[in-house]
Amino acid sequence: MISTLYIERDIESHPRAQAIIARFPKSRRISIDRYGDVFNQTAQDFRQQKQQPALILAKKHGRRVLPTPPGYHIGGERNFYFSHMLNCVYDCRYCFLQGMYRSGNYVVFANFDDFFDDIKSTANEKPEEPSWFFSGYDCDSLALNPITEFTDDVLDHFNTLPNAYLELRTKSTQIRSLLKREPVPNAVVAYSLSPESVAAKHEHKAPTLKKRIQALQDLQNAGWSVGLRFDPILFSDNYQSLYTELFEQTFNALDADAIHSVSLGPFRLPKPFYKRMIRLYPDSSLLAQPMQTKTAMVSYPSNIEQDLLGFCETELLKRINKNQYFPCVSISNPVNPVEEHKSTSKLALTPVSALAGTVDNSDARKQEPTLHDLALGQPSREPST
Repeated sequence: MISTLYIERDIESHPRAQAIIARFPKSRRISIDRYGDVFNQTAQDFRQQKQQPALILAKKHGRRVLPTPPGYHIGGERNFYFSHMLNCVYDCRYCFLQGMYRSGNYVVFANFDDFFDDIKSTANEKPEEPSWFFSGYDCDSLALNPITEFTDDVLDHFNTLPNAYLELRTKSTQIRSLLKREPVPNAVVAYSLSPESVAAKHEHKAPTLKKRIQALQDLQNAGWSVGLRFDPILFSDNYQSLYTELFEQTFNALDADAIHSVSLGPFRLPKPFYKRMIRLYPDSSLLAQPMQTKTAMVSYPSNIEQDLLGFCETELLKRINKNQYFPCVSISNPVNPVEEHKSTSKLALTPVSALAGTVDNSDARKQEPTLHDLALGQPSREPST
């Protein structure tokens, strides 16, 4: 799987880095000073790197725990996120990472203990209030766990923090380490779910919907708190039948009353990311759909977006209680998206052709953006990859 390892000199002797290196005895090893020297190089071929990514082992400096933007929560008042890894093993066509990062390689920060110290100190700033910490913004929380063993370490840490709560966002079926241990009461394993045909078309390399639902069922039966993340909701002419079937498949397999939380969100991307993704995937049917720019975010036209979300919200609330439900955006009364979709001349759209030839990488950052860099709207994410 990994044929090349880049290893920061500062982290080479770290026990966790050594354990990861030992898993790839035949891989080429290259020592580097800072991961950004490799990860942030210009003129990288993202698509080619996704086919055979290198693994970069690094030490995370600076701020490791960051506040989420307002509205990014599942019921808590104090909300933070952290990223022990950059980039995702999956290749979902809607994922913002391919528009945000120049590289398709993986970065794993081996200094987990520094993350855990920062989480503890952040939670203890207001020990009388619960604090939520979200994993899965820049990567999939579980997918690379057989290599990193991140899950056991982070859960052991949260077992010592009764005033802190953890969300592990994932599409992965790598749940063996979870099933081998007692459930952690202040942890939620949240799965991103899409209709079967949508997943097959757009969520490359990710487990099938059937396998994800089976993993959710196994976790719930073992006593773990689980969450459902229907995000992003994607448009098609038959979206009503697709999402009705998705909800039926999911809730028929689970105890709805025992689900911790359900969230619902639209497809949305920062405009610069969207432009880069069109350049990467000019033949993508998803990116070729009519879109609208709203406050620097690209998404479906408002009437289509509201109809998609309005329909899905109505269907979800037939199956769960309102206190389990956390929409990512405000949802108004639906109209008829199929008819409006056929007459897009009424809408102020940004045509794909106008964006495809104007990709500008000059604003690509040397450091990974934070959620606050994207506070105009949380971009579509598998988190999520």
